[in-house]
Parts: sequence; structure tokens; C-alpha cells
Amino acid sequence: MSKEEIIYGLNPVMEALRGSRKIFELFVAGTSADKRLEKLLKLAAEKKVPVRQREKGDLSRLCGTEHHQGVALKVEPFPYADLDDVLEGLHGTRDGLILVLDSVQDPHNLGALIRSAACAGANAVVIPKDRAAGVTAVVEKSSAGATETVAVAQVTNISQALESLKKAGFWIYGADGSAKHTLYQQDFTGPVALVIGGEGEGIRPLVRKGCDEVVSIPLQGGVNSLNASVAGGIFLFEVVRQRLCGKK
Repeated sequence: MSKEEIIYGLNPVMEALRGSRKIFELFVAGTSADKRLEKLLKLAAEKKVPVRQREKGDLSRLCGTEHHQGVALKVEPFPYADLDDVLEGLHGTRDGLILVLDSVQDPHNLGALIRSAACAGANAVVIPKDRAAGVTAVVEKSSAGATETVAVAQVTNISQALESLKKAGFWIYGADGSAKHTLYQQDFTGPVALVIGGEGEGIRPLVRKGCDEVVSIPLQGGVNSLNASVAGGIFLFEVVRQRLCGKK
């Protein structure tokens, strides 16, 4: 396993500099009057992070993409959270919120879902180790740095993770387009775990069985499904709406 990785983009790099990961070097392509770049360089100086000037093409080769916004950071590998530690920290909470992703494979979807979870105030995102996207530079860029602000736990078995959540007092709600009841009819008070399925297949049957309830998003028009990251955002913010405004 590599002892270092490259993340890129202004927001991911800024959040990493603010976070707790070990940082080795900051790479910057050219000069810019961009206020965000000024702020980033100031933060790097405060953290005593070495700054290396690079040509834009060199940075593109380093990052494997041209979409780096002129900055890249060499850091230690992404530190996944331990689900048991997350649940221990939430012991006794009255309104915990955890997003569980069952086999989301597109790194852009994973990044968008982590970003939505962070914006909704979720305590953690749970993902499987196998047959699913993990946190990579693409995910960190797609999350706009949100991977540094919300715990991401990687587990070997999603069904077992749901059992752990239930034992910790969470009620499990799965997103399923075939469910008769909609999320707008569901009461999301108390500790809540939302399960979003992977692209195309949705929630796997065994994982679906582990849900206490399955609910759907009422769709209008001719398209019969939503992108996984859009569906996750809708579910997360329905929970937020109910908690801020009451179910009605």
C-alpha cells in the first residue's frame, strides 16, 4: 500500500491543509492573482509545508488530469474512520445521521454523496471495501474537500454494519424506487441511517432485508430513476427539513 497520495483542486487541497493528515509537499503551477490561491499559500506557510513550483503540464501528469486548478498536494493516504469508534462517539445522541452506500462505484457519485452528507450535517458515511469506489483523488475533488470534514468508514460487510447501527439505536431506511411509501410520508426523527444503492442495481436484496423501512422518491414525468447522488441528496435533506421544521 502506498504511503502517500496526490490530491488536487483548490477546495480539496485547502481542506486537507486545514485537516489532520500528514502533508509532504504542495505543488503550484504558475502564478495567480486568485484570492483562494493566496489564502492557500498563506495556510501552507503557516503549516510549514514545502511549496514546489511546477509547470502546468507537469502538474497534469502528476495528477493524471488537467482539472487540478493549478494546485496539488502530496499527503498520507486517506484515513478511513472505524465504524465502532464512530458509534461510540455517538452513544446517547438523539438525532444521529449516517449515510450508508451500498456498492456505489462511480467516484464522482461517491464524492457528490460525501459532499451532500457533510452539508446535511451527517456524522459519517459508510462504504464497502469491495466492489465499490473508495476515497481517491477523484472522489476528494468531486466532494470539494468534504472528505476532510465528515468521517468515512470502510467496512467489509454492509449488512453487518446495519446490524451494528441497529444495536446502537439507529433506525435504517433504504431508498427503493419500488417502495409504496414515499420519504415524505416517513417520520425521520431519532437516530437515522439512510441506505442508498449503487448505480443501476440499487440496494442489493440482502441489504434491503436489513432495512427497517424502505421508501421511495415520488417521480413525475417519463424518467423512472434518479442518479444515486441526487437521490442521496434528496433523502439527506428531507431528514434535515423534518428536524428543522417538523415533519409537516
